[in-house]
Amino acid sequence: MTAAEPVQLATLIVTGGSVAFALASSVWAYRLTAGARKARKLWRDRILAAEDRAERNDSLFAAHPGVVVVWDGAPKADAEHWSAPRLYGSPAALASLLQFAELSQSGGPNGQIATDILDSISEFTARTANGDTTSFRDRARALMSDGAPFSLTISGPSGRQIQVDGRPAGRQLVIWLTDTALRQAENAAQSADAIGHDDPIGFMDMMGRNPVPAWRLDEKGRLTWVNAAYVKAVEARDVAEVIERQLLLEPSLGDQARDVLNAVETRTSARGVVLAGQRRVMSVTSYPVQGGVAGFAVDVTDGEEAKAALNRFREAHDLTLNHMTEAVAIFDRAKKLVFYNQAFSQMFNVEEAFLNDRPAHGVLLDRLREKRRLPEQADYSQWRTAELARYEAAPGSEAEPDELWALPDGRTLRVARQRHPMGGLLVIFEDMTDQLSLQARYNTQIKVQRATLDKLHEAVAVFGSDGRLKLRNAAFETLWKLDPDTLDGVHFDDVVTACQPLYDNGEAWGQLKARITDPSPESRKAMTGEIRRADNSVLTWLTRPLPDGATVIAWDDITDSRRIESALRDRAEALEASERIKTEFVEHVSYQLRTPLTTIHGYADLLAGGFAGDLSDRQKEHMGAIQTASGQLGKLIDDILDIAAIDAGQLELELGDVNLHALAEESSELIASRAEHSGIKLSLNADEDGSLVRADAKRLKQVFYNLLTNAMDHVNPGGAVEVGADVTGEDVSIWVADDGVGIAPDRQAKIFERFERGDGGGAGLGLALVNDIIRLHGGWVELESEPGEGTRVTCHLPRITSSQSAPELDLPGSHSLSAE
Repeated sequence: MTAAEPVQLATLIVTGGSVAFALASSVWAYRLTAGARKARKLWRDRILAAEDRAERNDSLFAAHPGVVVVWDGAPKADAEHWSAPRLYGSPAALASLLQFAELSQSGGPNGQIATDILDSISEFTARTANGDTTSFRDRARALMSDGAPFSLTISGPSGRQIQVDGRPAGRQLVIWLTDTALRQAENAAQSADAIGHDDPIGFMDMMGRNPVPAWRLDEKGRLTWVNAAYVKAVEARDVAEVIERQLLLEPSLGDQARDVLNAVETRTSARGVVLAGQRRVMSVTSYPVQGGVAGFAVDVTDGEEAKAALNRFREAHDLTLNHMTEAVAIFDRAKKLVFYNQAFSQMFNVEEAFLNDRPAHGVLLDRLREKRRLPEQADYSQWRTAELARYEAAPGSEAEPDELWALPDGRTLRVARQRHPMGGLLVIFEDMTDQLSLQARYNTQIKVQRATLDKLHEAVAVFGSDGRLKLRNAAFETLWKLDPDTLDGVHFDDVVTACQPLYDNGEAWGQLKARITDPSPESRKAMTGEIRRADNSVLTWLTRPLPDGATVIAWDDITDSRRIESALRDRAEALEASERIKTEFVEHVSYQLRTPLTTIHGYADLLAGGFAGDLSDRQKEHMGAIQTASGQLGKLIDDILDIAAIDAGQLELELGDVNLHALAEESSELIASRAEHSGIKLSLNADEDGSLVRADAKRLKQVFYNLLTNAMDHVNPGGAVEVGADVTGEDVSIWVADDGVGIAPDRQAKIFERFERGDGGGAGLGLALVNDIIRLHGGWVELESEPGEGTRVTCHLPRITSSQSAPELDLPGSHSLSAE
């Protein structure tokens, strides 16, 4: 566009506005003066003149290689969108600009199309005449607010350029958008039409040297001229052969030529052509010239392949985004939704029909607010304006930080925004509700763990696989005398350095470090140990690998435990030595007493039998007392020796077939005379045909005898004593019951202890020996007693007592026992 053209067009625009006003005034005046013939003729002439001028102005606009945007009066300079202007221009120019602005649809009101074009080209790079980069929107706002004219060149993504000029024209503002490619095509067509056949040397020579195939067809569609590149493309010998054989570069070339002649305008289309045996994609352009049609073909195979690859990439990109769990929305330069994935519609529960209509970003925000899918805002209008203002950020500017949206339904979304490489804005939404909930639970768990560890008296420290301290308790700091302020995130080596004054053992610390940092299975094992520090304290330690690769180390101060253990060990050794001395003493004394006791008892028997002569009744009474006392002393010595043997583990049972009825009866006969003398009723309750048991008959007889003598000692004259035995399955019970004075509850727990004497006197060894013998048989003793009501002692033992040294017995089930 020359410098004079904007001024001329401005004049035409102003004139067009005046003509419209004059036309309206003429109609009004014609109606008022309808009765005046002369006036009607005058106004009719004016109307015809106005219509003629308007028609010529429309022709001029149509001839302009671009479009003109006109505002009546200055629009608001701070408006979010362009106020609706009027748009003038030819359909070809409008289609070219829509293609440049990458706007596929051209429907809608005239003013809306203009605002869409202006919004789109605002995102492209604009330069002044001296090459400086500037903003088209800023220049347009300066024109609207101050009337400042401008002239810019705007470059689109495809490399095309348009010339943009803005001027005030009276009360109107005008912006010219001129497509330089359209102007160059028209100039080329005009030049070819002017030269035609009259300049075979100039134009035809230039086209002949063109490296791309060029040709010329007459009005009948026949080839009249081709260049050398065309001859090579169709694999002919020379131009004459091409003309003679009418070798068309592509069969539909003639159809395109007829369309050009009919429409009298340039046609361009991409076609598949075989060149030199290879399939290529050619951009074929035909334009009208004098006497026919000229054309040329440019190889755009690489471009088409790149376009196809880009389309495949976009499809793969969209498919990938559709499989993402995060919601994705992409808005173009005009702030309209051009893509969304399935996660977006599901996350916000928005109808897909609404989303498929490509709503504007602001309209989508309004819909989400209606559905309560946006954070509650004190001033929604201001917040919405700030959201839409993000489109104004210059490309390549610093990315905005992510935001967290707390929705009314309780969800929390992370929102990330970035400028889309193809223009517009890309927004990603991620549902962080579960993650934040888990994070809160994790933090709570960590706090609980810290509080729990602080309650332990053991010193605990957790080290990560990188050797850094992750967790510790207060006992760890106290035990190793460490400063808490210096322990956050320190390395294990630093901890060792701080602990070396108390324990300087590099090898031991190295082994602990291997348990922490060495990932091999051999090192990732639980270990325990014990150390003694420089302050003479004794610590036990253990390591345990954790599932996340960390390692826990725990130390426990057992100094006091070791001291108590040593003291207890010394005490046990002393008690053992004392017990051994006591046992040796008892055995020694018992054996030493047995010899004179045997002598005394033997001589007493001799004297009582009349060996030294007859005895008087009084002497017999005294001799009987001597015999009784020596018998009791002998039994006491036997009990002491048996207990000593049991304690020494030297008493072995002599197992065999035992009939409990016979054993109980024999034991009863031993004290029958004493019971009769004391007026005590003695009864036997045992099955005479009962099963045999496997036991030591001598020891069970000793049990019966001790229980009976103990009962006799606690039964008053005229009382009763019962001895019994019972075999039930594999369980054996033997008992002795009396109706004597009974045993007080506070003494029942100690009645089976050694040297625990009852009210009837005695050494206190009878019941203790009963308990030991029954335990050797694998059984236990039960005591039932009430003061004043009597006592029952029951011994429970297995029917078959096992012993490695016991011989094989001919008992029922003995074969199965040996099989076992």
